[in-house]
Amino acid sequence: MGVQASLAGDGRELTIKVDGRFDFSAHQDFRDAYENTAADVKSFVVDLGKTSYLDSSALGMLLLLRDFAGGDNANVQIVNCNQDVRKILTISNFEQLFQIH
Repeated sequence: MGVQASLAGDGRELTIKVDGRFDFSAHQDFRDAYENTAADVKSFVVDLGKTSYLDSSALGMLLLLRDFAGGDNANVQIVNCNQDVRKILTISNFEQLFQIH
């Protein structure tokens, strides 16, 4: 399991990639990935392309990111979900809160 963060060239978009299981064991790494970023970041992309599992604590972490990014005004995208991860996000009504691609 790993969490990697990278800033776009202009420093305005942060991409966070989660590899493996996205559960409570990723909590601190996931928070560190966005809390230690520059103030210039305006949008966040959570890349779940290599995420094999997602649990309720991961859903909570995504909500914390959304709050950090501005709540209702946040620009947070969740991308590259496999079928199982997408199903969990859909059941949880996260499509109402995030842009999911």
